[in-house]
Amino acid sequence: MASRGRARGRGLAGGAARGAVAGLAGVAAMTVGEKLEQRLTSRPDSYVPGRTLATMLGRRPTESHRPTLVNHAMHWGTGAVVGSLRGLWAVTGIRGPRATLTHTVVRIAFDQTLENATGRGAPPSTWPTGEQVVDIAHKAVYSAVTGLVADSWIRPTLTSTRGRHSH
Repeated sequence: MASRGRARGRGLAGGAARGAVAGLAGVAAMTVGEKLEQRLTSRPDSYVPGRTLATMLGRRPTESHRPTLVNHAMHWGTGAVVGSLRGLWAVTGIRGPRATLTHTVVRIAFDQTLENATGRGAPPSTWPTGEQVVDIAHKAVYSAVTGLVADSWIRPTLTSTRGRHSH
């Protein structure tokens, strides 16, 4: 019994680690998409992620602060962290388009929770519709690539066999 538990733990840890790498691939794709979109729309870079992380680290950045390195740390770090969740899903059999759609919502919720809890973001419901569409599209690209990488790289070796009902 204990060795089965250890094997399951190793499988979960491996899924999370591979998911983090898949999340980095998702961030790379999202970043390319953002840069292309910004060339077309002239939308400036956002430093809200960097100001959010700086606030979480006890700093008090101003709204004009442009913490480039901290911004990248938050951008890539968040991608890896949320990617690890997708890796856990892949190894436990939560896969495919439905998982990718759910993962997109999780990624948006993760970002918005941190940004709004620190007082650095504005609730998405207050954003112009165009900004909401752009943010959702970029997060969907992130989750699609993360999911494709995770689902192709991580076998569903820990799929539950408890049945076909939620209760």
